[in-house]
Amino acid sequence: MAPLPPPSPLPKFVYKITPTAPPDPIPEQYPLSELDRQDGFVHLSAPWQIPITADLFFKDTPAFYILKLRLANFPASSVKWNEVDGTNGCPHLYGSFGAKDVVDVREFRREGSQSWREILEGEAWLE
Repeated sequence: MAPLPPPSPLPKFVYKITPTAPPDPIPEQYPLSELDRQDGFVHLSAPWQIPITADLFFKDTPAFYILKLRLANFPASSVKWNEVDGTNGCPHLYGSFGAKDVVDVREFRREGSQSWREILEGEAWLE
């Protein structure tokens, strides 16, 4: 993964996709996924990347949850923008997040042969 400069302007929010419902209430320190623990950072997406990320990594998943995180809550030094599978500048959080960082959570579902891109592109919630 090659580090890239952060996008300009920076998005107000970054997003965490999870295949299962998040804990309710959101804990002070959100539990890391196995992949996040293994890689040493939290995999996140910028708003414009969500449809791409969903189709690449959740193509066989009929439903998932997206956690909306306020980017300004994290020190700039803890978020690295890396190229991953041709998607330029995916945000990776070298640290943790929790209840104070999560602005909102939504479940998304798809039917039949719909792609995540069809469902998520233009979704106003992904600002």
